[in-house]
Amino acid sequence: MKSENIAALSTAPGVGGVAVIRISGDDPLRVLKEMFRPTGGRKVKDFVPYMMYTGEIDCGGFTDFGMAVSFRAPKSYTGENMVEIHCHGGPAIVRGILRRTYELGCRPADKGEFTKRAFLNGKLSLSSCEGLIDMINSESEGEVKAGYSLYRGRLTREIRDLQDKLKQALARVEVALDFPDEAVEEVDRQEILALLTSVGQRLGALSSTYSEGKKVINGVNVAIVGRPNVGKSSLLNALLSFDRAIVSPEAGTTRDTVEATLVLDGIRYRLSDTAGIRPDASGIEKQGISRSLAALASADVAIAVFDGSVPLGPEDAEIIAATQNKPCITVVNKCDLPVRCEAQGLLVSAATGEGVDRLKQELKTAAFSGKVDLSGDCIVEERHFYVINEANRQIAAALGSLKTMPLDAVAVDISACWQILGEITGETASESIIEEIFSKFCVGK
Repeated sequence: MKSENIAALSTAPGVGGVAVIRISGDDPLRVLKEMFRPTGGRKVKDFVPYMMYTGEIDCGGFTDFGMAVSFRAPKSYTGENMVEIHCHGGPAIVRGILRRTYELGCRPADKGEFTKRAFLNGKLSLSSCEGLIDMINSESEGEVKAGYSLYRGRLTREIRDLQDKLKQALARVEVALDFPDEAVEEVDRQEILALLTSVGQRLGALSSTYSEGKKVINGVNVAIVGRPNVGKSSLLNALLSFDRAIVSPEAGTTRDTVEATLVLDGIRYRLSDTAGIRPDASGIEKQGISRSLAALASADVAIAVFDGSVPLGPEDAEIIAATQNKPCITVVNKCDLPVRCEAQGLLVSAATGEGVDRLKQELKTAAFSGKVDLSGDCIVEERHFYVINEANRQIAAALGSLKTMPLDAVAVDISACWQILGEITGETASESIIEEIFSKFCVGK
């Protein structure tokens, strides 16, 4: 089946040293023949695949000098015949080359169409495609690592292994139905039970990684809370090593939430310096406190800050109560002054930097229960988390059916679980899911 040629800029738009224009389809070499004049006398039709050649690029109204390379199906990114033109990275040059490819019969590529063709041609699983876009959109090293693990197919291999176990269970059902002897069926039921239990345990283990995995992709939300004038803004600045928040000895200086990002060991921590919480506030300050409580409610971790130079007061008790049901680090600030605060926590001086490095270590411990293994089977996509939980519920249904129902009824539940897991690899994903995933891509990928 022939596929039309598509073309797009695959590097970032704007001024740059080099731009890469990608063409994929049935006969992109025909397009290249019309617009590329190689140096050295070699003809485009004689290009050795995967080897770069220099030459003049016909941009329509002008000429550029660059390089070209061809890729032969199926050993290409898309699984189709492909060429890439490497030109100078000026916007006018790129526009001229693209315009020329369209004149020669190419169509502008849609968002993610190159990767979608790779998926449809069996070069990538659907979850690998999701890992790729996670890598492209990454803002931290942790996100890159998690995306790369997904892109390289770790989750796909795990899911397909589980699907193979389900196929084995279905095969045992077929044997029992073909040889309806009670003794044989009992043995088969035990083997099916073992297989389904193993699948259910692994699905449960995968599901449990999502709470930490989503923090890797989305970042860890951290709310810095405390009553007014305990040094929350100073602590934020100390964590960042630069002045992000306004600091003043006047209580109530912070009226709105101030946000900043701190990266620790490749993981983003979204820090929110909140307005001081006190019960007798009014007006604008009261609105700021409402936002502080909202930031605390949505936070993964709280840093409760207390003024170490004074005893605990009624307002501090309110902070302690507000952070009861959330991972919380207690910080006793201003430890460069005589400590009079009764709170048991980490002694820190935002003014001198004492204890700040220890606070960063505590923050990592509070956010992640142990070391995060970004090279492991960590679930980072909400879609995968939902599918795995649905599959686990189907396994539970199959195990329930196995106790009391005929084996052909059990087979229905097992098959349903296999179908659900196929939504991760793409084998059974609906067109709407596929379109939604590729809509997140840029045009050139």
